[in-house]
Amino acid sequence: MGVSVPDGPLEDPSAGLRRPLRVGVLVSGSGTNLQAVLDAAGADAPFGIVKVISNVPGVRALERAAAAAVPSEVVDHRRFSDRTAFEDALLSSFRAAEVDVVVLAGFMRLLTRQFLDAFPLRTLNVHPALCPAFPGVDAPGQAIAWGVAITGCTVHFVDAGTDTGPIIAQAAVPVHPEDDAARLHARIQREEHRLLPLALRWFAEGRLRVDGRRVRVLPDADDGRATEGASWPSTSTR
Repeated sequence: MGVSVPDGPLEDPSAGLRRPLRVGVLVSGSGTNLQAVLDAAGADAPFGIVKVISNVPGVRALERAAAAAVPSEVVDHRRFSDRTAFEDALLSSFRAAEVDVVVLAGFMRLLTRQFLDAFPLRTLNVHPALCPAFPGVDAPGQAIAWGVAITGCTVHFVDAGTDTGPIIAQAAVPVHPEDDAARLHARIQREEHRLLPLALRWFAEGRLRVDGRRVRVLPDADDGRATEGASWPSTSTR
């Protein structure tokens, strides 16, 4: 199931947005991917983090936002009568912060068409598996249970399915015989921390082109490289 992917080619999902892009981040936990994005949002970056929202009070991600002097807020989903009211509150906060693009960095709630239609092809997620394999929770545990030799992480546009949106970039990570889910997840996270800021930079630089489910990364003006179905960084053996 998927939504918000146009029938024809989309020249540039970031077209018409200001630079540097104003990024809002949704979190639910420790915020290591948030930290990677905060670290990448330096003075020369084409994007800046302007708002962090957590649906869980007291998480480490809120401390990371405070340390970076980024405004943050708790919007606890348990305080709302339904998903519509919860997403209304998220949208109200992001609109007040003039957010252009949303990043899900360990956000453990599904978003509906209501939210996604407000940010069409402008909501990015990182998932600890090579989509479409192992969607949903505990993807590293699923990889261990299935006995695969290779897993990894995926940055993708968000649609109304579970980790089913168009793939922007992937990085492969080998599964070692001695791995348990926690050890494997730690190695996957190292790739996530590189891949998510890279994909966000591509978006902010206007280098992404979407045609249905296919995403192409245009060449960097400095090095002339282009990728399609990007798999970058390469397989990690660490």
